[in-house]
Amino acid sequence: MAEAQNIPAGSTTAGSIAVAAESTVATRMSAPPSFDVADFPVPHGREEEWRFTPLERLRGLHDGTAEAGGVLTVQVDAPEGVTVETVDRTDARLGRAGTPVDRVAAQAYSSFEKASVVSVAKEAVLTEPIRIAVHGEGGTAYGHQVIELGAFAEAVVVIDHTGDGVLAANVDYVLGDGAKLTVVSVQDWDDKAVHVAQHNALVGRDASFKSVVVTFGGDLVRLHPRVSYAGTGGEAELFGLYFTDKGQHQEHRLLVDHNRPHCKSNVAYKGALQGQDAHAVWIGDVLIQAAAEGTDSYEMNRNLVLTDGARVDSVPNLEIETGEIAGAGHASATGRFDDEQLFYLQSRGIPEDEARRLVVRGFFAELVQQIGVDDVEERLIAKIDAELEASV
Repeated sequence: MAEAQNIPAGSTTAGSIAVAAESTVATRMSAPPSFDVADFPVPHGREEEWRFTPLERLRGLHDGTAEAGGVLTVQVDAPEGVTVETVDRTDARLGRAGTPVDRVAAQAYSSFEKASVVSVAKEAVLTEPIRIAVHGEGGTAYGHQVIELGAFAEAVVVIDHTGDGVLAANVDYVLGDGAKLTVVSVQDWDDKAVHVAQHNALVGRDASFKSVVVTFGGDLVRLHPRVSYAGTGGEAELFGLYFTDKGQHQEHRLLVDHNRPHCKSNVAYKGALQGQDAHAVWIGDVLIQAAAEGTDSYEMNRNLVLTDGARVDSVPNLEIETGEIAGAGHASATGRFDDEQLFYLQSRGIPEDEARRLVVRGFFAELVQQIGVDDVEERLIAKIDAELEASV
């Protein structure tokens, strides 16, 4: 049930559904998950998980030549009721949410020295967001963060990435039973930055997890959000928006692993592209295991190509190993800027540049509203306007 509409030259949209599949999504990886970087071969670019990524732009993160030595600051601003700790590699909370699935994630786990752990106590309901500022000042750095919510706790976390440098990291989200967590991860790097990260969410029984990933800056950004469930009744919403500019490579690879019965997931990512050699990649994998009866899942990706010279690769994949599900589906579409919409607005007296801005704002509006933090929403709208202004 994949759909493709108005696909420009230089773009691909593909999808697959496998029912009662003998293999799982994990088998498309070149090696089993592991915390040890030695368990992963050096990628050559022909592997499924690397075929869209320009390896030469990873600055050595993929082959072991990137030596740590950069400056990366992590500042946490948390309201009362939140515990913030800096821990070493022996802390038992590290790695609970998921295991690295590629060489860069394993390299990050093997190389970090200190990790930050942010904990929200059981039944605590935060009225203000937790804000985490990650700022690079050049060089290569490896990081690890853990966000942990006790049972029935509720929190909003905003993680803001700025500055320059090369960062490989793992981020773990651990939700206790009945907890509710919203995470907004903003990638607003300088033009030459490289950011590769695996995000692991472990959703407890009857817990709700919402992720909003926003990607603007950087030379290369490659994010790998992954969700699994620790009990029945869990819900996960994965939203994302990206604006890919001239020469940028932005790649989002998602996996929702329905490994428990009666859980839900909803994935919606939207991207706009402009400029020569702007390249966006979206891979959406959903696996419904045999034990996951009663699953309700849907994933969608939409891309808006604003200029010639941009390329989109969008691949939704759905694997179902049980027929006892509530629903499952996926969709993907890539299209050029709608000249009819532009003409309609101009015929109503709206100047062309303002009309373009209104169309793109409308395209992103439903995802921006999912953020729920006013100052972050306003900043992102201003960023979108600035990107469009630069292209006029």
